[in-house]
Amino acid sequence: MIQIEKLRKVYRARGREVTAVDGVDLTVREGEVFGVLGRSGAGKSTLLRCVNLLERPDEGRVRVDGRDLLELSGGELRRARQRIGMIHQHFGLLSSRTVAGNVAFPLEVMGVPRAERAARVAELLELVGLTEHADAYPAQISGGQKQRVGIARALAGRPKVLLSDEATSALDPETTASILELLRDLNRRLGLTILLITHEMDVVKRICDSAAVMRQGRVVESGPVRELLLRPGSELARGLFPLPEPVLRGDTTVVDVTFEGESADRPFVSTLARTYSIDVNILGGAVEDIGGTRIGRLRIELPGPPDVNAAQLAHLREAGLTVEVHGVAGDAAGAGDTATEEEAPVS
Repeated sequence: MIQIEKLRKVYRARGREVTAVDGVDLTVREGEVFGVLGRSGAGKSTLLRCVNLLERPDEGRVRVDGRDLLELSGGELRRARQRIGMIHQHFGLLSSRTVAGNVAFPLEVMGVPRAERAARVAELLELVGLTEHADAYPAQISGGQKQRVGIARALAGRPKVLLSDEATSALDPETTASILELLRDLNRRLGLTILLITHEMDVVKRICDSAAVMRQGRVVESGPVRELLLRPGSELARGLFPLPEPVLRGDTTVVDVTFEGESADRPFVSTLARTYSIDVNILGGAVEDIGGTRIGRLRIELPGPPDVNAAQLAHLREAGLTVEVHGVAGDAAGAGDTATEEEAPVS
């Protein structure tokens, strides 16, 4: 549904150049919720605004629903943008208009007749649960309700794609959960493709099918959320399962074990200890529900250096677990080089 190829955007001011997006390739499949995660300044907002050409990229291609937006003329581009809805962090509502008036505004711009416009507004307000607030003004409703108005307005033109620019970052946790639930419901009921940007790991955990992590204008990893969480060295996994940097000693082996589904219910630590008659020290861990599947990460410490524990590590991998050995680079069996990086994973 969305294909971004070698996208590059450079800002120039006062003789300086800042590369906000640097050669990004990204594919968002039809009907999925795709999250772009990154810290402030990573380039994710610029990337999002390039998708509907609110920011025009310097290089690359942007295809939405099979059409290259950069090749469209003014009128064609306006019509294509009507099929791309967008919701914003700070709502962007017109204070002089009622809730219904705000939702009606894009329909007025599109020239939709009054009767049809009124019917569509009523339909949208029911969809987002705001029928009783149709005549209220933005100053009279809560932040969560304002964002629901923004969502209804974005859906006015029956878009195939919905872009979300930090839509929940200004909301409290309970309201955030309700807005994310609404977005997921709309994704399923309407077949919407949703591309959202966020710096919150919980957003990705709750509703995203796939995700990408951006840093300094580049995508450092992307793919289905489940696959990323099971990938050794994944920044997304380290962000979702935050653990302190391990203390590495020559006489022990520190291992991160990632498990999912049925393996989450197996006593692999006690089985390992009994099988090899060793003491296994549990250093930390967490379990999360991701898309209805339990996925977790456990950090354990084994006595003896990694070469002594080759059989134990193989035992864990044969049990279907993802094994990442700290301090060991280039392990073809699945361990990753987990030396401290210059930048911590996204929080």
